[in-house]
Formats: sequence, C-alpha cells, structure tokens
Amino acid sequence: MRLAVAGGTGTVGRHVVDVAGGRGHEVLVLTRSRGVDLVAGTGLDAVLQGVDAVVDVTSVMTQDGKEAERFFRAVSTNLLTAEARVGVRHHVALSVVGSDRAPVGHYAGKVVQEELVTGGPVPWTLLRTTQFHEFAAQLHAQLRFGPLQAVPVMRSQPVAAQEVAERLVALVEAGPGGRVRDLAGPEVLRMTDMVRRYARATGRGGVVVPVPLPGRLGRAFRDGTLIAGPEADRGVQTFARWLTAIPG
Repeated sequence: MRLAVAGGTGTVGRHVVDVAGGRGHEVLVLTRSRGVDLVAGTGLDAVLQGVDAVVDVTSVMTQDGKEAERFFRAVSTNLLTAEARVGVRHHVALSVVGSDRAPVGHYAGKVVQEELVTGGPVPWTLLRTTQFHEFAAQLHAQLRFGPLQAVPVMRSQPVAAQEVAERLVALVEAGPGGRVRDLAGPEVLRMTDMVRRYARATGRGGVVVPVPLPGRLGRAFRDGTLIAGPEADRGVQTFARWLTAIPG
C-alpha cells in the first residue's frame, strides 16, 4: 500500500513512518522539501497521485483557539480536497479524547478538524487518543522561568506515541472505519508529577509550581474531561517505562 503521512516528522508521525515502512508499505512524508505546503495547499495533487491512504497527524503548538481553528481548517480542507481530486480512498485522522467536551484552545481546532473529516468527501477513519508521554517534556520546555517550572494542574492518561502509531497503521490497513474506539494510556497521573519525574530522569532540575488554569480549559484539565472512558482501549507502556528509554 502507498501511504502519505501529513505531520510525518512529528511526535507520532515519525513512528507512523517507521511502523508503516516496517510492514512493507511505501511511505511518503508530506513536507516542504517535497514541495508541499499543507497550510497553503500547494503541491498536494502531484504528491498524492497513486496514494491509497493519507494519515493526518499534523499538530500546532498553540492554546489560542482561533489560531488552532485556522490551522486545522486549512490543513484538513486542503488535504481532503486534494485527496478527492486525485482519488485517494482513505483518510485517517488523529484527534484528542475529550476535545468535543472542551472545545477551547488547541482542542477547538481538533473539533473543526473532526467536523471536516466526518463531513468530507473522502472515506475516513477517526482515532482519538489521550496525551502522549512526550507532553510532559513539551511542558517542561515551554513553561520554564529561571529555576521555576510552571505546570498546569491537570489529570492525564498518557499513552505511548509508538502505540498510537501502531494503531493508526492498523487502521489504514483495515480500511475506512469511521469513528473507532479511543486509545488511552494504562494509568491516570498528575501532570505536575509527570514533569517532576521527567526533570529528574533527564537531569534538568527545576522547581515545579502547580498552576490552576482559569476558565473552561482549566476545568477540563482538572476534572477528567480529557481522560478516556471505560470503553476505550488501553495501551501498555507506562510513563515510568517511557522515562527509562529517553536519553538523559
């Protein structure tokens, strides 16, 4: 099968490329080096010729809801329109557990993406997952002020990016399946504890300061909105096991 991966150099995308290649699929990564601009929509028709399925694992690092909506609207619209023109038969999209219950900030963009995919012209599969283990590392890098590390008060159910990639490739192989079962990690943790453990494991240090975020997003972080329900599938890699595999 010939697959194209949008976001193929990112946290999940690089694993999708490796997993799909390891299963014998031909994989194209949609990047500017191939003449593709996903936001502008340029270069897609030529690259998608002969592609059987597109996996969209793009993301944008923002909590500005309008910015997130603009990004996901542009990327999803451009991908789906080009796929329909050239005859791609399957669009697989990655979304976030609970985004529809907290459609603010980054998650507002995911709601727009889901609406476009599920109402679009290409047969589709939609997988929602919880945050990845790497989210703790991203927060540690973004919210440091000298020796202080501000971390949102949040309950998280982190899942391995590798396991997400394996599920996405399996869904590609299965064909269009609509909204499939959510995928979550094996345990619910506090984000402050995750960041502390990440800092210790990598020797980065810092004093973690819990910060309760205001508004609807802050409530969703705290009240379990972004935790998977009992019907979701569970990954097996724990956060502790992930920490042992990252470089110090």
